[in-house]
Amino acid sequence: MAISIKRITLWRAEVANQPGVLAATLKPLAEAGANLSVVMGYRYTSDPSKAAIELYPVTGKKITAAAQAAGLAAYEMPTILVEGDDRPGLGHAIADAIAGAGINLAFLVAQVVGRKFSAVMAFENEDDLKKASALIKKVKAPRSK
Repeated sequence: MAISIKRITLWRAEVANQPGVLAATLKPLAEAGANLSVVMGYRYTSDPSKAAIELYPVTGKKITAAAQAAGLAAYEMPTILVEGDDRPGLGHAIADAIAGAGINLAFLVAQVVGRKFSAVMAFENEDDLKKASALIKKVKAPRSK
């Protein structure tokens, strides 16, 4: 599988950092039938009493209404979802290509499940997203030895 890159819109809420907030935020989406592929939750290091929840996808009227009822809103940060077959050194090759072009990431969340990887990457502006996407499509991981 080649690397696929998809422009996405994360939905985000700033919440209190306390037990049950993630479950309460996800409940209306689950009840509306949302099938989420990305869910991130993290507390702020600058203020441990606050946290953020970000998720994707939010599509259709019913799920959009549920997301809004849960306090989520579309987060206007240039973001892509990158997926493909995992290989040793692939993460470094992607990071190196982006760094070599002078592009700074706003954030990155990546994981490997089985033999597949996925990464959510956000950029400071639309131009950087476009440049990084083109570079990522050309990335070749080193061959296994």
